[in-house]
Order: sequence, then C-alpha cells, then structure tokens
Amino acid sequence: MAKVKVYPHEEICPEGVELEIASGEFLCETLLDKGIPVEHACELSCACTTCHVIVRKGFTSLEEATDSEEDMLDKAWGLEPESRLSCQIVIGSEDLEIELPKYTINMVSEIN
Repeated sequence: MAKVKVYPHEEICPEGVELEIASGEFLCETLLDKGIPVEHACELSCACTTCHVIVRKGFTSLEEATDSEEDMLDKAWGLEPESRLSCQIVIGSEDLEIELPKYTINMVSEIN
C-alpha cells in the first residue's frame, strides 16, 4: 500500500485528497474508482494526454515510461520533467504526491 496525495485542483478535486492504493494498481483507474473524475478520453489506452499528471513526490520510484507514453507526453499541455500519464502509472510501495495540470488537450472534444 502506498499513500497517494492528490493536490487540490479547482475543478476536479477542489480540496485535494489523500488515498491508500494497493501496489500493482493503476493510478488513473483507482482515482476514477474513488470518484475523482480524471479526464481519460482514450479509455486508459495510452493514446491521448488527458490523464496527464505531474508527480511531485515519488517520481523516481515509478517504473520508467514506455516509448509510447513518452511519445504521447510530448503532446501534453504543461509538460514537466516529472510528467506521466496516470493511466500508465502502476502504484508501487512508495508514497506519491501528484498534481493535476490546470488544462488538458482533448483532441476528441476539440473537434466537436
């Protein structure tokens, strides 16, 4: 189990939240299960950047991003060195602190 702290986000999680998540769980899927409405236009398939997060603590404890994830991250709004797609983050044993960016780029909703 790891503690995951989500920093406050004006729309998605105004007061922030701290959760305990079992090792081996995917971050985005668990946040959604806990009622935190993280945008996920590609249904968690690493085909967009809407679930982009910035890992403020615990980044080095995560498995390295795949080439596919890195390619998608290049398109993310507000990219930082500690950026990841939450659909690709597998929780380990170390605690994490994450920030949800103020904006996302959602190609599907941008077209409509």
